[in-house]
Amino acid sequence: MTLSVAQKYWEVRNPNPALQQELCDALNIHPVIAQLLINRGVVTKQEAEAFLYADLSKLHDPFLLTDMDKAVQRIRKAQKNKERVFIFGDYDVDGVTSSALLHTVLKEMGLAVVNHIPHRLNDGYGLNGNVAELAKKENATLLITVDCGITASAEVDLLNQNGIDVIILDHHEPPESGIPAALAVIDPKRKDCPYPFKELAAVGLVAKLTQALSGKVLEEHLDLVALGTIADVVQLRGENRIFVNAGLPRLSDTKNKGLAALIDVAKIKGKKFRPYYVGFILGPRINATGRMDSARTSLDLLLCQNREDAYQLAQAMENLNSHRQKLQGSVIQEAFSIIDREVNFNDHKVIILSKEGWHKGVLGIVASRVAETYYRPTIVISVKDGVGTASARSIKGFHLNEALAHCAHVLEEYGGHKLAAGLTIKEENIGQFRKLMNEFATNILQIRDLVPTERIDAEIPLSSLSLDLISKIDLLEPYGEGNPEPVFCSRNLTVMGPPAVLGKETLKFWVSDGETTISAVGFGKAKYRDLIGPGQKIDLAYQLTIDDWKKAPTVQLKIKDIRISQD
Repeated sequence: MTLSVAQKYWEVRNPNPALQQELCDALNIHPVIAQLLINRGVVTKQEAEAFLYADLSKLHDPFLLTDMDKAVQRIRKAQKNKERVFIFGDYDVDGVTSSALLHTVLKEMGLAVVNHIPHRLNDGYGLNGNVAELAKKENATLLITVDCGITASAEVDLLNQNGIDVIILDHHEPPESGIPAALAVIDPKRKDCPYPFKELAAVGLVAKLTQALSGKVLEEHLDLVALGTIADVVQLRGENRIFVNAGLPRLSDTKNKGLAALIDVAKIKGKKFRPYYVGFILGPRINATGRMDSARTSLDLLLCQNREDAYQLAQAMENLNSHRQKLQGSVIQEAFSIIDREVNFNDHKVIILSKEGWHKGVLGIVASRVAETYYRPTIVISVKDGVGTASARSIKGFHLNEALAHCAHVLEEYGGHKLAAGLTIKEENIGQFRKLMNEFATNILQIRDLVPTERIDAEIPLSSLSLDLISKIDLLEPYGEGNPEPVFCSRNLTVMGPPAVLGKETLKFWVSDGETTISAVGFGKAKYRDLIGPGQKIDLAYQLTIDDWKKAPTVQLKIKDIRISQD
C-alpha cells in the first residue's frame, strides 16, 4: 500500500543532552521540557525562569522607550488644561483594543476623548489627508495614533500646521526616509530606541504608556492587552508572553461588559481561555466589523457600559461574521477555480490572482488560505475602476516586502512585513507585476522551499507518554507565534484495526509500538483513510492531547502528519 497524499518535509530537532542536563539540574524540570526550551532558543537558567514563570514583575521600565517621557508630559498637560484628545486607531483587533484601552485610561484621568477608526474600504489604512479637518471639527488639540502613524509624515506635518500636537504609538517598521515630525514617536523599532523588547503589539505599547502614566500595571485592563496581542500574531515571547500569561485568565472572567457579551454570544463562556479562543473565535468576530463594514461597532462594544446594548452589539458582530464567512467561502472557491485554469506551478512560484469586484475585506483571509493550501507566496487582487487593491501572504524564506520593493515601479502603493503585506496597482500593470514577482522568486526560492515543513521538537517512544508528561509540558503555555505547541514524532508504529472517519473529516485509529497502545485523531485527515490499514507500519508526527470524553482521561495523539515507515 502506497501513501499518495502530498507529504511534508520533517525537520526533527537534534537533542542536546548536555544542555538538557544543565537546565534539568538548575530548574528541576523534566528532560523533555528542557529540550523544548532549548528548541525555542531558551538556553540559560535566567531565560528559562523568565519563560516558564513570566509575571508582571519582569516588565521593563516604560521610560526606556524613546519619547515616552515627552508623551507622558504632553498628556499630563492636556489633563491639566482640560484639552480634548483625539485617538486615531486601526481597524483590526490590535488597533481596536488599543483604542479601547487608551480611551478608557484617559477617561479615567478625567480627559475628554474622541475616537476615530478609518473605514477599511472607504479610507484605507492609517492617517489620511482629512485627519486635521476631523480633529479640528472635534476641537481636539492633541491627537494620539495607535497601531499606525509611523509612515504618516505628510499627515503629521498638516496636523502640526493646524496647531494639533501628535503622539504616535506604533509597532511597525519606520520608513527609511525617517520618522514623522510628531511631538513624540513611541515605536520600539526606531533605530534610536534602546528598549530591550522590540516585538510589542500596539496594545502592548498602550499598556506601557498607561504604566508610565499611572506608575503601575493596570491589571484590570490586561484582558484587552492579551486579546490584541494574540490576535496580532506577534511573538509570544518576552513582554508579550507576560501580558498574555496575565491577561488570559482575566478574559474568562472579564469585567468588560462588551467583551463578556461577545464571549457569551460566541458560546465560549465558562471555558478556560487559551490563545485558540482569541485567534479563531473572538478575533475573527472583532475583525469582521472592519472587514465588512465599520470597525466602530467593535470599538463601541469594548467601550459599552450597558449590558443590554452590549448584547445587541455582540449579536450584530456575530451576524457580520457569519456574512463574512459566506462571502469568504465564495471568493476562495473562485480563487481555487482560477488556479486550476490559469496557474502553471512550474513557472509560478508566486500565485497572483485578480478579479473584478472581490470584496476587499476578505482578501487577506483568502490569500492566507491559498498560501497554506499550495504553499506558495500568494497575492489576491480585487479590481475596481481599473485599480487593484491586494493582500499578500508569504511562506518561510520569501520576504514579501523586499519582493514588493523589487516591483515598486509598477505599484501605486505597498507596505508590510516578511509574511504579510498590502498593495495597490493599476489593472494594466498586473501582468507585468506577475512576471516581475516570479522572476524575483526564481532567484530566491528553491524546490525545497516550496515543500511545507513539519517542525518536530523530539522523537519519543509511545511508552514515555503519560498524563503527567502532558501536565509538565503545559508549563510552556500559552502557545502562539514564537512558541508553537510542541510537536513530537514516533516511528514504526503498528496501525491497530481499520481507521474510522468521524464527523467533519476527522480520522481516528489506534497505534501501538508493541508496549503501549494509544488512540490517534486527525482533524481534516480523512483523506488518509484508504491509504493506511490494519497491521501497517507508519510514522506519526503529533501533538499531545487528553481524551476525556465520557470517560477517565487518557493520552491521545493529535495527528499533524502521517508517513509509511521505511524500515
